[in-house]
Amino acid sequence: MTGPRLTVIGIGDGGLATLTPEARAALDAAEVVFGGARHLAMLAERDDAASVGSAVSARATGRSATDAQRHVAWKSPFRDSLADIAAARSQRVAVLASGDPFWFGVAGTLSAVYGPDEMRVLPAPSSFQLAAARLGWPVESVECLTVHGRPLAAVQPAIQPGARLLVLSEGAATPAALAALLVGRGFAESRITVLEHLGGAAERVRATIAQNFDLPNIAALNLVAVDCIAAPDAALLPTVAGLPDEAFVHDGKMTKRVARALAIAALAPFPGAVLWDVGAGSGSVAVEFMRAARGARAVAFEPLAERRALIAANAEALGTPGITIVEGRAPESLAAVLGAPDAVFIGGGLSEDVFAPALARLKPGGRLVAHAVTLESERLLIDLHATHGGELLRLSVDRAEPVGPFRGWRPAMPVLHFAMAKPHAKSLGDAP
Repeated sequence: MTGPRLTVIGIGDGGLATLTPEARAALDAAEVVFGGARHLAMLAERDDAASVGSAVSARATGRSATDAQRHVAWKSPFRDSLADIAAARSQRVAVLASGDPFWFGVAGTLSAVYGPDEMRVLPAPSSFQLAAARLGWPVESVECLTVHGRPLAAVQPAIQPGARLLVLSEGAATPAALAALLVGRGFAESRITVLEHLGGAAERVRATIAQNFDLPNIAALNLVAVDCIAAPDAALLPTVAGLPDEAFVHDGKMTKRVARALAIAALAPFPGAVLWDVGAGSGSVAVEFMRAARGARAVAFEPLAERRALIAANAEALGTPGITIVEGRAPESLAAVLGAPDAVFIGGGLSEDVFAPALARLKPGGRLVAHAVTLESERLLIDLHATHGGELLRLSVDRAEPVGPFRGWRPAMPVLHFAMAKPHAKSLGDAP
């Protein structure tokens, strides 16, 4: 057998009979097979057949018919299984995974360790593809999500009028929990379809409305399709920056909507970017940064316990439960976090002692944004702008409010906005 000794094999609920000849040959030739209990159980029928008259020939497998293939179930934590795979690399190793192993599957984790010359992947149709085929939905028009091993709150940003969602469930309780979430968001009329054991003998497809959800005896192996229908009074929470202030729980100390939208635009979130929100308050900037780009992450630094609780509540309600909340006051708390951020926002506790280490930790080319509302912090930003350049502007917002029987302009406190990109270090060959 030539090529990589590690093969990741996608398999559907239909079992071994659904494998391609290439995938079946790789599985039969493996000396060690890793997988979940459900997938390893599928091997019993093959092994029973092989024990009668050597159904799996030495020519097909590359090993003697009497050789025992070792089956290893996934461990918890999963990193222990990664160590087992590494230890078995001198042998032919197969990993069984559901559907397409690169779609929220184990191949994504393994590819961070093994390159394409060390690992080959043989995908099967994914649950998302099978569900879309059953429903007649073009996959490219659907938001494909998973809550398997992840908080249900992560679905929140995708709940939008007219959106179609395919959600890989954690288990039998997920469909009802998702229905309750939709009702709470004002999407009670949304159509929910529960697809169980897709591609298998026990496949079943049932549909209902979120507010009437009462489907019994749901299998643990299921996927939920949602056709999102918003009520006229549903609270719409777009992923573009500038959520209403009322969307957050806060104690009044927060970056308000207009200033927040400006800050997010200047921070320039991108997929996988990491933000440090220093003096996070209610966490509004961190939440919106994560909502703005797929896979974006945020670390919220906040010394007050009651505000850390607000950050956690907002993260849960607005679909960013992955926010990392760090206790402590900057700059000391910054040292507790490893790595370098792609963006830094300083909205509270601005001082030279906070700015300098934050800028030092920021990646070259990264964005730093700071806001000031006091004369003292304004003076610091003016000096920083003189030193570092960048953008400095004063934001004043007046709102029309009742004045007796009339209306008048009520000004908010002006905000001084400073934004800069950290320069890349000059190479030795650069001109002075």
